[in-house]
Amino acid sequence: MKNEKTTIERFDSLPSTNDYAKAKRNEGKNLIVVAKTQPCGRGTKGRSFDSAFGGLYMSKLSFYEQFPAKRAFTIMQNAAAAVCETLAGFGVKPYIKWPNDIFVNGKKICGILIENTFSGGYVRSSVVGIGLNVHNVLPEALKDIATTLHTETGETVSVEEVERALIEKLDDGTVAEKYTQYLGLIGENVTLICGENVVRATLIGVDGDGNLLARTASGEERFSSAEVSLRSDV
Repeated sequence: MKNEKTTIERFDSLPSTNDYAKAKRNEGKNLIVVAKTQPCGRGTKGRSFDSAFGGLYMSKLSFYEQFPAKRAFTIMQNAAAAVCETLAGFGVKPYIKWPNDIFVNGKKICGILIENTFSGGYVRSSVVGIGLNVHNVLPEALKDIATTLHTETGETVSVEEVERALIEKLDDGTVAEKYTQYLGLIGENVTLICGENVVRATLIGVDGDGNLLARTASGEERFSSAEVSLRSDV
């Protein structure tokens, strides 16, 4: 990453912190964008992301020099592990649902959206968008599948306190190494869906390039994170 100071911009509301950060790419400066609400928050695969007051909605724009594209998944690893480390610091036990959703007690507490730019086989910039439920009130339709830090701890932690902790973890150069530590389903029987192919296997972990490692009937195999989805056999 370029060794430059990161500016923080804060807003009461933005349609999307990721979209705002992407619009700033041409300035070439590291930036963190925080909004109290996001009327048009986005999740992966074009899904909407509920972003009511009381959650942490943040995007981090970073620029890189000589960062090989084949290692791009480490950006995701860093973000997911940083969220888990942050939540663990507030007394909950998070885990990563492959590849980038963060769960606590079987319910989603955080979503991550990564948008990178590439050139000549290198990552040139990344926007890491994080939506973390702190003490926001969830819609009734989501209460069976989502949770908040307040719900899990019974305590009201300020969004600002969570933000400070998360930024510190995101800047920790070793946090990505903890990704596998938090990855759910390690050692369990899973079904891997690769296009039209369905493979049953035992999940082992993730290699340095972000490939999923699993033991199948043919032995240990690697599966590209971009080509496989994962579900438990339980």
